[in-house]
Amino acid sequence: MKMTGGNSSGDSEITMDDVTLLIKKKDEIEEQIKAYYDVLEDQGVGVEGPLVDGEGFPRADINLYQIRTARHNISCLQNDHKAIMADIEEALHKLHAREKAKREQDEMEAQEEAMERQVALPRPFARVDAVTEGSPASGAGLRVGDEVIEFGSVNTENFQNLQNIASVVQHSEGKPLRVSVIRAGQKAQMSLTPQRWAGRGLLGCNIVPVQR
Repeated sequence: MKMTGGNSSGDSEITMDDVTLLIKKKDEIEEQIKAYYDVLEDQGVGVEGPLVDGEGFPRADINLYQIRTARHNISCLQNDHKAIMADIEEALHKLHAREKAKREQDEMEAQEEAMERQVALPRPFARVDAVTEGSPASGAGLRVGDEVIEFGSVNTENFQNLQNIASVVQHSEGKPLRVSVIRAGQKAQMSLTPQRWAGRGLLGCNIVPVQR
């Protein structure tokens, strides 16, 4: 493929600038072809008109050299135009193919990163199955379905039963607790302060253990 700007070493170097240059060259060729057609039109012969009279002698009413030159140049330029159109099509195809491959690679890397993050997360030991509107838990951003991996000093490693969480809550009234959960496959952190409110308990949510 004949690329402008010296970018013939490989597909990886094809850019939109190369395509733009090819299109500019195509436009220049089309302008030249039109100019030569104008010459033929001025002479009144066109591309196929006869250059000899009825007796077979060169016509004296036209500029034979100018016409032959114009016809020859039109033929050459049309070949150039066909070739550059093929170059443009090929360049666009390769450019689009490379962009598609890059998008697919980016998507694959994003999926791999998401999987790595998911694998790196601790296993949850409890799950939130109810959150009351207007409660401390609701205000902290806790949601139904959140899988708990850290609740204050309680974590996956030291959790034994729900009494561990109850004990932390009772001893932390009015004090913020760091709560970490897994939500939609990603880790989310929030600050939850156990405190008296209009409803029951200090949290306003229900937490159940996760079967291991």
